[in-house]
Amino acid sequence: LAKYPEIKTLMGPDPHLKWIVSGMVFVQFLACYLVKDLPWKWIFFWAYGFGGCINHSLTLAIHDISHNVAFGNKQAKWNRWFAVFANLPIGIPYSASFKKYHIDHHRYLGGNSLDVDIPTDFEGWFFCTPLRKLLWLFLQPLFYSLRPLYVNPKAVTRMEIFNALVQFSIDLIIYNLWGLKPIIYLIAGTILCMGVHPISGHFIAEHYMFLKGYETYSYYGPLNWLTFNVGYHMEHHDFPSIPGCKLPMVKKIAAEYYDNLPHHQSWIRVLWDFVFDDTIGPYSRVKRLCKLAKGS
Repeated sequence: LAKYPEIKTLMGPDPHLKWIVSGMVFVQFLACYLVKDLPWKWIFFWAYGFGGCINHSLTLAIHDISHNVAFGNKQAKWNRWFAVFANLPIGIPYSASFKKYHIDHHRYLGGNSLDVDIPTDFEGWFFCTPLRKLLWLFLQPLFYSLRPLYVNPKAVTRMEIFNALVQFSIDLIIYNLWGLKPIIYLIAGTILCMGVHPISGHFIAEHYMFLKGYETYSYYGPLNWLTFNVGYHMEHHDFPSIPGCKLPMVKKIAAEYYDNLPHHQSWIRVLWDFVFDDTIGPYSRVKRLCKLAKGS
């Protein structure tokens, strides 16, 4: 920032985010109507090939919103409420719990018992062969959602209760209108596309140590168009208050700080290497002891 103070002008809300997310939510509601009479095989086909991609993208929109980039820091509650709205097609309540733990991921990156993004010792020990690592990728949504309850349990917040009540109410409305198939379409898409799917490569690409000494990696490929530029992950951790749409400008302005860092070319290749490279697995993370910040 001392060398490139213009980066500060990139901080602040993304005025387009709320409209893009709203469009995605309504597309999924339309899809719920369109799939209500489809055979089950097509429900899962469209869940994996279409709906799940939107849902995974919405989880990454929620990631951006957790940094208050939808309405700005002065409208924190609007960001929380809008995240609950963005959550609706995902099928299960997610946004409030994600916000609660994601701040710790930034504050205590790799922190033992603080950063719940770090796999447990059991995951590292058991999922150590190609077949088991592939199974771990399939089960990644399960570990991602349950690991915080084991590693760093926190009291349930009022926002989480609100998130759950709104989510299950919308699920019930969809069920009463169009039956079970749209609900399965939404939830199956979320689970399938957070498991073995090209977009889910970002989970592994971001912080798994493919090269010793390098803990965080960016990806600059085309899938950033679907994921709110989450691939610009070095840039995001340097400047979490800059919305995803402006992270490419960070790299452009301060190119000398990013161009020579190792980065990934393909999230599909990341998944392939994770499964078949014996030197990479759930243990391939930096884990450190961190002191709790005051007031945490």
